Amino acid sequence: MKKQVPASRFKAECLALLDEVAETGEPIVVTKRGRAVAEVVPVRPARRRTLRGSVTVHGDIIAPVLGPWDVER
Repeated sequence: MKKQVPASRFKAECLALLDEVAETGEPIVVTKRGRAVAEVVPVRPARRRTLRGSVTVHGDIIAPVLGPWDVER
């Protein structure tokens, strides 16, 4: 069962409760009049996307795209 905290306590101890969630990884449910109104959960680190292997080179990537015969004078 998730830890439940009344909104008044959450307001008074917000920073300490946020530190607790970050350290333990356990979510906290914030309640008002006994009903759940919010859930504080730890942030999951974003996955790094890599472009390695997603680019294919066809031909010479340094040479000019147009040759001297393709340019209008």
